[in-house]
Amino acid sequence: MVLINNMLAGFLENIIPPADPMAPLYPITSLKIGTVITKLFPYIFWVTGILLLVYLLLGGLQLMFAAGDPKKVQGAWGKITNAVIGFVIIFIAYWVTQLIGKVFNIQAINDIFK
Repeated sequence: MVLINNMLAGFLENIIPPADPMAPLYPITSLKIGTVITKLFPYIFWVTGILLLVYLLLGGLQLMFAAGDPKKVQGAWGKITNAVIGFVIIFIAYWVTQLIGKVFNIQAINDIFK
């Protein structure tokens, strides 16, 4: 666990290994979860948007090729419904995050989506 923590700290904080060959590859630092979330947050929204599009397309194709079979149609509508519910959750999460950043004037949150 310590090795993974140190590797993530080196990746996220751009830590340069020391020149001393006997020193550890990554110095022991404390990795803050806020830093990880701040760096990953914009990418999470991009990935969820792409997954939403793919999921809607797959549900639509499944609905087109259902050929009137009630089980297949129900499965396709379930997939489309789940995609829309996921979109609503992500949309609300985005705006709640923005609102919290503005109301409490948290600069780290305000800087995420610039």
